[in-house]
Amino acid sequence: MAGAQVLTLDPNTPDPVVVEHAAVMIQRGGLVAFPTETVYGLGANALDPVAVAAIYAAKGRPAWNPVIAHVPDMAAARALTRQWPEAANRLAAAFWPGPLTMVLPKAPQVPDIATAGLDAVAVRVPAHPVALALLRAAGVPIAAPSANRFTQVSPTTAQHVLASLGDRVGLILDGGPSTVGIESTVVDLTGPDAVILRPGMVSAADLELALRGTGVAVRHATDTIAHNADVDRTPAQRSPGMSDRHYAPRADVWLFDPEQQSEITTALAEALAAPNPATGRVTALLRTTTLALPDHAIVRMPDDPATYARELYAALHVADAAGASLIVIERPPADDRWAGLRDRLARAAR
Repeated sequence: MAGAQVLTLDPNTPDPVVVEHAAVMIQRGGLVAFPTETVYGLGANALDPVAVAAIYAAKGRPAWNPVIAHVPDMAAARALTRQWPEAANRLAAAFWPGPLTMVLPKAPQVPDIATAGLDAVAVRVPAHPVALALLRAAGVPIAAPSANRFTQVSPTTAQHVLASLGDRVGLILDGGPSTVGIESTVVDLTGPDAVILRPGMVSAADLELALRGTGVAVRHATDTIAHNADVDRTPAQRSPGMSDRHYAPRADVWLFDPEQQSEITTALAEALAAPNPATGRVTALLRTTTLALPDHAIVRMPDDPATYARELYAALHVADAAGASLIVIERPPADDRWAGLRDRLARAAR
């Protein structure tokens, strides 16, 4: 395949001619990468199994990993489901458009390939003007996992997409950097509880507040991580982003807690002083600690989770592009607002 065409759009008032061009590609079974507020997605008609299969082929994505169907509004989401509980109404009212995905019993027209063969579909209304314009123009739900090779760092700019999938996608819509920066929270509503399958920037506390008075409890999944050493035998997952290694740069990743600063400093010194060091260029992403790393890159990360999320993947992409062999990252705090970030970093470090 030839290199992708990249078309730049004003992220707030996208050119309808460009949007229509992309919509026609989707309608004809093509692949279009486009911005959402979370990360850039690799989009195809979610109701066309051949088009969805092309997403899996382009990403090298295993069949057990479902995709999220993006839609322009709640009515379009309901059309993809058999059941729509009151909890879904509450969460849609509170968080859509926005970085929340709901898993619900699927309608018959949703192809099995989009759901990893399971009887539930993941749906989301994105909060990005380009994404919403594309969805309305296409007139079909758009399956759109992150626009990168499987397990790699998700893209938050069109340039990240081009570097990862430039020869595997026909069109990239450049709507500027993603403003949230990590993937959506995924919550399973197929049972009596609201089960967080993938944490994100919509926190458990946010969900509990929105569901207050419904009798629906919010809890985290405890047994759904895919240990995928044997990819072909991994069972189907109810949410994307659950493989044990994911969101990973090419470099090795070491995580440490602030109280481990002296230990990590010693380990780095030993690694860099070894006769045949496995560690060459180091990038350190630090929030509160300091490391003595002359001649290596130190990136000071923000103190608030929203800004940290917006900058994290970009920092990992920069480290990879600079040829870092090791990225040392101070682990974020263990409170609910940082849960999605701790999840992404833990998977990147495996």
